[in-house]
Amino acid sequence: MQLSVGCAQWTHAAWQQRQPNPRERLRGYADWCTAVEGNTTFYATPARKTVQGWAQQTAPEFRFVMKLPKTITHERRMRDADGDMNEFLSAVEPLGPRIHALWVQLPASFGPTDLGALAGFLRRLPPEYRYAVEVRHPAFFTGERDARQLEYLLNRVGAEWIPFDTTTLFAARPTSPGEQEAWGKKPRLPGRDRALTEHPIVRYCGRDDIDATIAGWQPWIEVVTAWLREGRSPTFFVHTPDNAESLTLAREFHDQVRAVVPELDPLPQPAPIEPMTLF
Repeated sequence: MQLSVGCAQWTHAAWQQRQPNPRERLRGYADWCTAVEGNTTFYATPARKTVQGWAQQTAPEFRFVMKLPKTITHERRMRDADGDMNEFLSAVEPLGPRIHALWVQLPASFGPTDLGALAGFLRRLPPEYRYAVEVRHPAFFTGERDARQLEYLLNRVGAEWIPFDTTTLFAARPTSPGEQEAWGKKPRLPGRDRALTEHPIVRYCGRDDIDATIAGWQPWIEVVTAWLREGRSPTFFVHTPDNAESLTLAREFHDQVRAVVPELDPLPQPAPIEPMTLF
C-alpha cells in the first residue's frame, strides 16, 4: 500500500528556505514529497547528463511522471514520431525505476476521431514503461460512447487515464492575479475519478486560498482511500494557481488520507528549516 504525493515542479521562489542549495533543489524537494510532475520535458528533451543529475538527487523509489515532449504529442500528434520518442527515452533512461509513468498529455483539439493515432502510438512503445494519458477534448467527458472507446483503448495497453481536476479552481470567481491567469490557462472539464490500473494518477488544482483548496479535495480523500483499500498505489499531485503552498499542501493531503488509513506509511520527515542569516 503506497500513496505518493507531489507538485507540478520541484523548485519555487517561495521554497528557497526549504531548498538552500540551488544546485540540489530536487534533493531538497524530495525531502518533502515522494513524486513530481516532469513538466519541463514537454518543452524540450533534456540532456542525458542533466537527467543523471536528477537520478543522483533522488532515491530509487522516488516517482517521476515524465511528460512527453510537445514535438511528439502536439506537433506530430504521435504520427512519424519514433525518432523523437527514441531520443526522449534515451535521455530519461538514467532515471531507471524512478520513472513511474510516461505521461502523454494531448491537446484539447485531440478528439475521438484521433484515437487511431493514439492506439498505434501506444502499441509501438516499449513495454518496460508504464504509460498514462491525459485528454482535454470535452467529448471524452460528456460523451459516454467516446469515454468508453478511450477506456477500451487504454485498457488494451495497460495505460492509465490521468484526470486534471480543476473544479475547485472554477468553483468561484478569481480573487487573485494568479487565479485570474489560471482561469485563462487551465482546462475546464467535468470531473473524473475512475481508475483503470493499479497505479492511478490524479492532478488536482485548488485555489490560492489554502482552506478552499483543502475543502475542494475532500471527495478525493474518499476516492484515494478506496483505491488504497483495493490494493492500488495512487499518486496525487497538488496544484494551486501560484503553487507557493503546494509543497506543504501535498504533505497535508497525505496526512489526511493517513488519518483514514492509519496503516499507510508516513512521509519521511524533512530536515528542520534553519533560519536564514546574512553571513
